[in-house]
Amino acid sequence: MSKLYITDTILRDAHQSQAATRMTTEEMLPACKILDDIGYWSLECWGGATFDSCMRFLNEDPWERLRTLKAAMPKTKLQMLFRGQNILGYKHYADDVVAAFCKKSIENGIDVVRIFDALNDTRNMETAIKFVKEYGGMAEAALSYTTSPVHNEDYFVKMACELEKMGADVICIKDMANLLLPYDAYSLVKKLKENVGVPIHLHTHNTSGTGDMTYILAAQAGVDIVDCALSPMSNGTSQPTTESLVASLAGTERDTGLDLKKMSEAAVHFRNVAARLKEKGDLDPKVLNVDTNTLLYQVPGGMLSNLISQLKQANAEDKYYEVLAEVPRVREDFGYPPLVTPTSQIVGSQAVLNVLAGERYKMVTKESKGLLRGEYGRLPAPVNEEVRKKAIGDDTVIECRPADLIEPELDKYREETKDFAKSEEDVLSYALFPQVAKKFFDIRDGRAEAPAPVTTPVADNKERVLYVEDLS
Repeated sequence: MSKLYITDTILRDAHQSQAATRMTTEEMLPACKILDDIGYWSLECWGGATFDSCMRFLNEDPWERLRTLKAAMPKTKLQMLFRGQNILGYKHYADDVVAAFCKKSIENGIDVVRIFDALNDTRNMETAIKFVKEYGGMAEAALSYTTSPVHNEDYFVKMACELEKMGADVICIKDMANLLLPYDAYSLVKKLKENVGVPIHLHTHNTSGTGDMTYILAAQAGVDIVDCALSPMSNGTSQPTTESLVASLAGTERDTGLDLKKMSEAAVHFRNVAARLKEKGDLDPKVLNVDTNTLLYQVPGGMLSNLISQLKQANAEDKYYEVLAEVPRVREDFGYPPLVTPTSQIVGSQAVLNVLAGERYKMVTKESKGLLRGEYGRLPAPVNEEVRKKAIGDDTVIECRPADLIEPELDKYREETKDFAKSEEDVLSYALFPQVAKKFFDIRDGRAEAPAPVTTPVADNKERVLYVEDLS
């Protein structure tokens, strides 16, 4: 076996998972030269919630951040997270918007695009895979890992083979809720290595405290790349610690060959950043704790925050354990979707409504109806037809790829933004987040004043739910 490669998430998932994606470009730049010299396989620095957060909270242009980071780290591949047909938003976009976003991401500095779909519906990943490759990027297609009566090893191996046929350059096991236990990881990696010819990349968190053990066993099984985070923002809802794994494998056949001294140097900088984020109330110490409820209820750490927030608003915190018990029942009724953005919010909110209303599905959210109607894609297992009937009546269920029903829409967005967009990148920012982007452009171009920084502690800030919840 050859050396184990590492992707460091300090510039994206680490602060998304712990500090609501509030690290600024300015806070990243002083460490970029060191990060670029360490020898990582890639640095994850874009996508996920960073795009929205840049404009909404930090008054930054996400495209400018990407260009700046590329200039500061020319030697290391830069990686992003891409929600398939949802791009970085929360609904499906037409293929022409997906194609344009892939093109501009790669032009502005992205090398590796990790593409996933919340339902593991490969039809929702195909367009992104095709255009990432067409525009010269590396397509890393992800299996959103979960467990259920239908999600077993064979399911994921079959999906990986399908994605390889679609052109995936790398297959990622995306364990967003830290449910993949060490020996299961060993077995799954072994099976994938026997059945697919492209590298296998493993992503997990340390929410339930098993991440480091999972990585060691996966390394023994031959996994090619793993995601880690530098120590100032690792563990808890973030990734396992880079330095610890590098030290553990030193001198073995999976030695990473990375320099701990350089990592220690970078860590000094990010410790100061973490301290500032904590001081501002953006880094909640609770996210550093081990929470084994994830293993019991299969609820990602950030989704727990979401449920607690909803119950607080309804003055019904005493219903917490009833809601936790209702989550797996709703998930079964909805055909066992993996719990990752946006399905985690949909299932969680419906579980809260079911408990608070005192009758299951007395009230059904618009998003739950959309999921049951097939608007998000093909559900992994048959749904509870009684529940579907109660939710959507006699509405037709979408059987095709949902994006097949969406007309090309890029020209529409160009027309809507012709008076204020300065580039194709601006048009795409607007396409994904119209209100947020327009507000940002007005501030950037001097048509509006920048708001005063929000000092509300993140734990009490409702908007945090969206950003930390997407523990991807």
